Amino acid sequence: MTAVTASMMMTLDGFVAGPNVRVPDNPGGDGGERLHEWIAGLASWRERQGLEGGERNADDDLVRAWFDATGAVVMGRLMFDTGEQHWGEDPPFRAPVFVLTNRSRPHVVKQGGTSYTFVTDGIESALAQARAAAGERNVDVAGGADTVQQFIRAGLLDELHLHVLPVLFGEGVRLLDRLGPGLVELEPVHVIEGDGATHLKYAFPRRGATP
Repeated sequence: MTAVTASMMMTLDGFVAGPNVRVPDNPGGDGGERLHEWIAGLASWRERQGLEGGERNADDDLVRAWFDATGAVVMGRLMFDTGEQHWGEDPPFRAPVFVLTNRSRPHVVKQGGTSYTFVTDGIESALAQARAAAGERNVDVAGGADTVQQFIRAGLLDELHLHVLPVLFGEGVRLLDRLGPGLVELEPVHVIEGDGATHLKYAFPRRGATP
């Protein structure tokens, strides 16, 4: 069954971007590049960038499984605007991407299986289209933080994968913020101690289920 997942890199104090986020010159905020250092040298990540070599370890196995399981991607317009110039004609997604936006654009097809569909009628419409495109594979909510928060508030996220870095930002953009009132009990699925990050996986209760 298709799962709706979000896989996010996060500091120990809960930030997915540093302070002073600016698009396009400082999209990750001050120190934001630290969040991605652990993944940049992995073989699975380098393959997605069209590069050879890279480390093969527990981190790489996990990232490769994440890529293999993902059949479609949902992201916010800010993330798209930030990344588009870097991803170029051969983006790393290798799957249909559905971009949440208030500004419609024509469907775009890139190399390597990536395409961009711009969805103007909300997250449930984007998710329905992504599910149809993903088939039996997962839909990954790529971010940013606001988009993941919308999915959590709507009860549409099945799994949250956190790659926690042993670093403190002190301020910046928090992932688990603005979620609204109410207790939500998540089920711990696994904890994997990687070479570059600690990987936590949690399952959300299905909509309508009693925790």
